[in-house]
Amino acid sequence: MRQETAGGPLSYDTDEGTPTPLLRVDGLSVSFRTPRGTVRAVDGLGFTVERGRTLALVGESGSGKSATSLAVLGLHEDAEVTGSVRLDGRELTGLRPAELSALRGRRMAMVFQDPLSGLHPYYTVGEQIAEAYRRHFGAGRAAARRRAVEMLGEVGIPEPARRAGEYPHQFSGGMRQRVMIAIALACEPDLLIADEPTTALDVTVQAQVLELLARIQEERGLGVLLITHDLGVVARVAHEVLVMYGGRAAEQAPVDALFAAPAHPYTRGLLDSLPRLDDPDDAPLRTIPGSPPSLLARAGGCAFLARCPRAADAEEADRQRCAGERPRPAAPPRAVPADGTSHQVACHLPLPAAGPGDAAAAGLSVPPPLPAEDSR
Repeated sequence: MRQETAGGPLSYDTDEGTPTPLLRVDGLSVSFRTPRGTVRAVDGLGFTVERGRTLALVGESGSGKSATSLAVLGLHEDAEVTGSVRLDGRELTGLRPAELSALRGRRMAMVFQDPLSGLHPYYTVGEQIAEAYRRHFGAGRAAARRRAVEMLGEVGIPEPARRAGEYPHQFSGGMRQRVMIAIALACEPDLLIADEPTTALDVTVQAQVLELLARIQEERGLGVLLITHDLGVVARVAHEVLVMYGGRAAEQAPVDALFAAPAHPYTRGLLDSLPRLDDPDDAPLRTIPGSPPSLLARAGGCAFLARCPRAADAEEADRQRCAGERPRPAAPPRAVPADGTSHQVACHLPLPAAGPGDAAAAGLSVPPPLPAEDSR
């Protein structure tokens, strides 16, 4: 399902003559003040999203995925946000609320996690799609309604002219999610942020929603930032993956490289926790022992240290380094992927190149490659 698209026309950095990413985030930190202290939900995060490609943010609940997406959109009201967020080369951090509001919906849009709470129960779905279109384009009611009907048809809702006059409670869960996608895409944004867009949907409807997003991305050259904890969804639609842990980047790689040869023990643990069809019926589910770290009192070293199987068996000097020195993203000790894209891991004790012997030595299991139809 992943599409290799050319996307729209590229912008260029006039100083360096290199293509400007659609979205570039550098050193992003998001902190919240609480009665117990300051919570740093995101801590020095950096990534890019290119036109026509999908970057998936993956991690446990509380790893900072949604806080990151809200920071990109400028939707944090009671948080301290630092770092740089650039959309098509334009710095967004520090913009006035009115300037950000003009960009939201028009240049960047979001599909929220729960469509039932994201849609207003007192307004028809057609009115809710038309609202942003009227605001950003100054369209009249008739033109905005035509646009709403057009968008409902584009996202695959039958009888769009009739259903535009219906209310959210008259739609199924999958149809409500399609309405949310229609709202997000009505003004033809360049960047789409999808926060758990298939949560609570059955597998058939989930596949339909993912196919819809992939088709629209191919047609429009959208850059997509996908937030999810579902690795099956990631394998199916993402081009690159950024694994987050404790508000920090743990590993980033092309999706095929990450699934075939994860370098961070946390990434390996996430993959090992997936149920497998070839497991015995009575096999226990695999878990990552321990709990995510407190974001109130951060240690100076690796956030994953207390749960890391590599560190538990490491030499004392290596453990001391893990405890006292924050790991920075670097290439793992293996070949660069064949397509030349980078693989970065923030770990002092990265996993060796995947293989049965190496995995056994690390106390980890290597699953067989995903079937071709699932990895695309």
